[in-house]
Amino acid sequence: MTTLNIFLGIVSGPQIIIIVVVILLLFGGRKIPELMRGLGSGIKEFKNASKEDSEEKK
Repeated sequence: MTTLNIFLGIVSGPQIIIIVVVILLLFGGRKIPELMRGLGSGIKEFKNASKEDSEEKK
């Protein structure tokens, strides 16, 4: 039933804890801030590119 909940997008507290532990084990505590900065800059660039694209269409 738990795997069914994950596939359906219903994530509860224990599942979030397991995901966080797995991420910590894979990347380590020091790499996570770097990954988040990279993710944030990627999202920022994507938003800027989509704004430029919508302005060009106008």
